Amino acid sequence: MSSITRPVHTAPTFAQSVWLVSNREITARLRTKSFLISTGILLLISLASVVVGSIVSQNENLTTVAVVGSAMSVVDETAAFDIIEADTTAEAKALLRDGTVEAAVVPSTTADSLLDISVIALESAPSDVVGSLSVTPDVDILEPASQDGFLAYLVAIAFGVIFLMSATTFGATIAQSVVEEKQTRIVEILMSTISVRALLAGKVLGNSLMVFGQIVSIGLLVSIGLAVTGQRVLLADVGPAIGWFAVFFAFGFVLLAALYAATASLVSRQEDVASATSPVLFLVMIPYFLVVFFNDNPLVLAIMSYVPFSAPVGMPVRIFLGDAQWWEPVLSLIVLILSTFVVILLGSRIYSNALLRMGVRVPLREALHK
Repeated sequence: MSSITRPVHTAPTFAQSVWLVSNREITARLRTKSFLISTGILLLISLASVVVGSIVSQNENLTTVAVVGSAMSVVDETAAFDIIEADTTAEAKALLRDGTVEAAVVPSTTADSLLDISVIALESAPSDVVGSLSVTPDVDILEPASQDGFLAYLVAIAFGVIFLMSATTFGATIAQSVVEEKQTRIVEILMSTISVRALLAGKVLGNSLMVFGQIVSIGLLVSIGLAVTGQRVLLADVGPAIGWFAVFFAFGFVLLAALYAATASLVSRQEDVASATSPVLFLVMIPYFLVVFFNDNPLVLAIMSYVPFSAPVGMPVRIFLGDAQWWEPVLSLIVLILSTFVVILLGSRIYSNALLRMGVRVPLREALHK
C-alpha cells in the first residue's frame, strides 16, 4: 500500500508577509476611482500651474510708444517698449491723439537735455516711460535676495499644499483600512497567518510606495513642463528643491503613516477614526500654515528644517531660497530618519497591543505599557 504524500504548508516569512500586505494595499488603491481621480486632478493642477506661469511670463504688456529719428537709439536700448516708428514729430503726435501709442519719444529741441530726447504725452506724464528712459545710478546691494519674493512664496505654498494633500489623503486611507479590518474581524483571520508587525509594515510600505510614486510623478511632470515651456532658469533653481522634497517626503510619510495606523488601532468604529487620528492631522497641518505665514522668516524655516514632521517642507524651501548650507539637508535627513525609526517602534507597540481589542477606545497609556 503506497503512502500518500501530503503537501506541506509553511507560514510565510516576515518579508513575504510584508510584501503580500503591501501588494494588497497597492492593488486596492489602484482599483479605487477616488484615488485615480484625485491623482489625476493633482497632476493636472501641477501641469496647469506651469503652463499658466509660462503664458504670464511671455505675455507681459509693453508700453507702446512712437519714436522719431535719432531717439530710436535711446529707446531701443531699454528693451522696455513696443516701438512704432514715426517719420516726424507731427506724425508721432497724431498716433498719440488717436490712441495708437501711449507716448511719443522725439529728439529734444533744447540744448540742456541730458539724453537729447523729449517725451510727449496726451494728458499726464507717463511715469513708466519716464522711469525707463531716466538715467539711474549704479546700485550696490549689500545682501541681495536669492529669489524673487513672490516666486519664493508660490514655491513654499506649493510644497505645503502637496505635503498636506498627499499626507492627509493616504494617512486617512491607512486609518480607515485599519479600523475596517478591525471592525469586520478580518484582522483576526490575518493574525492566524502573519504577525501583527508584518501587517503594520505592509500597510505602511504599500501606501508609502503609492504616495512616493505620486510625488515623483508630480516632480517629473513639473520639471518636464518647465523645460518644454522654456522656463529652464526656473527649473535650474527649483529642481534641486524638488529632488530633496521627494527624499524628505519619503521618510516623513513613513513616520506619519506609522502614527496614523497606531492611532487608528485604538478604536473599533469608523465613526471614531477622525477623533483618534486628529493629533496626527494637526501635525500634518502645522507645516502648511507655517509656510503660509512665515515663508519669509529665516528663523522659523530653520527650526522647521530640523523638526521631523515639518522638515519635508521647511528644508526644501530653504534649499530653494539658498539659505541652507550644503551639510544642513544631510543633517536634517539624519534627524528625520532616526525620528522615523523611533516612531515606528512606538507605533508598532501601540498597534500590536490595541489591534485585537474590540469595543471601547483603548487608552494610549494602556497600549504603550501592556
